[in-house]
Amino acid sequence: MNAETAAVLTKPAFRKIDWLPRDIAVERRADGVIVLKSRIPLDPYEPHIPASLAKWAAERPDHIWLAQRRGPERQWFKVSYGAAKRTVDALTQALLNMNIPDGRPVAILSGNSIEHALMTQAAMQARVPVAPVSPAYSLMSQDHAKLKFLFGLVKPAVVMVQDGAVFEKALAALDLTGITVIHVDRAAASIKSAAYADLAATPVTPAVAASIAQITPDTVGKLLFTSGSTGMPKAVINTQKMMCANARMMMQVRPRPDDAPDGIYLDWMPWNHTMGGNALFNVALTEGGTLYIDDGRPVPGQFEETLRNLREISPTYYANVPAGYAALAAVMEKDDALCRSFFKNLGLVAYGGARLPDDLYDRIQALAIRTTGERFVFYTGWGSTETAPTSTGTYWDTERVGLIGLPFPGVELKLVPAGPKYELRLRGVNVTPGYFGRPDLTEAAFDDEGFYCIGDAGVFVDPEDPKQGLIFSGRVVEDFKLTTGTFVQVGSLRTDAIAAASPVVQDALVAGQDRPFIGLLVWPNLDACRRLIGDMDASMDTVVNHPKVCAHLRDGLLAHNKASGGSSSLRIARAMLMTEPPSIDGNELTDKGYINQRAGLERRAALVEQLYADQPGPDVIVLG
Repeated sequence: MNAETAAVLTKPAFRKIDWLPRDIAVERRADGVIVLKSRIPLDPYEPHIPASLAKWAAERPDHIWLAQRRGPERQWFKVSYGAAKRTVDALTQALLNMNIPDGRPVAILSGNSIEHALMTQAAMQARVPVAPVSPAYSLMSQDHAKLKFLFGLVKPAVVMVQDGAVFEKALAALDLTGITVIHVDRAAASIKSAAYADLAATPVTPAVAASIAQITPDTVGKLLFTSGSTGMPKAVINTQKMMCANARMMMQVRPRPDDAPDGIYLDWMPWNHTMGGNALFNVALTEGGTLYIDDGRPVPGQFEETLRNLREISPTYYANVPAGYAALAAVMEKDDALCRSFFKNLGLVAYGGARLPDDLYDRIQALAIRTTGERFVFYTGWGSTETAPTSTGTYWDTERVGLIGLPFPGVELKLVPAGPKYELRLRGVNVTPGYFGRPDLTEAAFDDEGFYCIGDAGVFVDPEDPKQGLIFSGRVVEDFKLTTGTFVQVGSLRTDAIAAASPVVQDALVAGQDRPFIGLLVWPNLDACRRLIGDMDASMDTVVNHPKVCAHLRDGLLAHNKASGGSSSLRIARAMLMTEPPSIDGNELTDKGYINQRAGLERRAALVEQLYADQPGPDVIVLG
């Protein structure tokens, strides 16, 4: 009996899920390369994403597909599958009437909305790629450099925004010659645009059905942009086959019994990102579920909206980032009614974006046991924009967080030795055929066997028992060596350090390339720090210099160092709190919220020098 099995037997049972068996074939090659794949074949999947909308519109037209709060009273506005299909067909006809040239997409600049969803389906039915763009490139950027770059790359024929007035500055920065602009709520005063409502009233002709009949598995459904963490974003081709196969993979590893309640999803993750736009949206549509669009965010000032929603909506599946779970746990620990609502219908909870801290896992499990008498598996998957997105998952009852799981049916995972860990590569029906307009990048992204080189690294939980799964071990390109020759694995060290100093650390840069020791540049969690010092109006300057915050950071990192056993590859010698937030324009922060380590260290080179000064100043925390 291994330690994990023993732990399970001494605690309340997990809420039952009929997981797909972990029947994994392991190929070990003479050069140390290992290839993993499921022996279980992938189930049949839909021919294209709009087929699911047509199916549910025919079989259960009155069932609610989408809901979003609207109006001054912020009440739920709901759209059924039948009503959605009628509107999508009208929008499809409007797009067909525009005679859009082949390959030129519909770009959507605004965030998640019912209209965003319906226009996405219409574009697919018209066989026009849809290209959702991060709103940050329009609303947070000062120079709109990435927005301009993307427009030059994909050359959209149509641009849609929810509110033209809000996006007017971004639209004015673009050359809109020959481009049809569509607004939903208000038109931009200086930009000619068509009203979404008028397009949604277009009379439907047989041309719509004819267009749908011509969709093939290889038809491009979306152009999804990478985060731009290593330069300007790339436009990843997402075919219908990729998206439909991946939705089926995710549903196959965690099948829901026939008598299970209808799927209910409440989610905020942006649809311009593959996790929200594919992993959640496509699965909810494929299984005929109801998706409540959460306009909240796991950040101060916006999380209250999520809490309000969770008090009214009891999801069957819920996913969030660790920061979101931390905020939710803090409220549920004082609110039994919220606990009951959250856990009422819940079958599975999922996390992504970063490792879930062990203490946070324990807190949420304690709430689950107190409320239901059961525990819940914290599920996670792994992949990228190029893999539609998830290629592996933790599809078994596991106590451990930080895993990336095992490959789905239809996916091959290649592990190439890279020092103390493995570089991970993927091949399967869910992998992109390449990058739009960049054959050079496409060629460089695949090895000689056709495996996509994702750039991530991993290690086995147990090298002698691969079915125990893999642990994420950071980005291959981020790791470095100290001047002592010690190899530092940035990804795992960063997450461990953040967890050790929780909750005062929001994120961090790990420094040390060609230096004698590891240093940490830290972004504080402003809300948590304010709570720690008892002043919710404290400025960032006050927070980073406050003795309680500095002491909490020091104590947490010292505990981390002690737990590391003195290893120089894990020991953090100095740390420094920063006041300036990560910059999107400076490529420090991707639209997913991921920190680009190299760009951040280059942009903050002066702070790195302060961190390593022979006589460090008072801003530097020296850890002995």
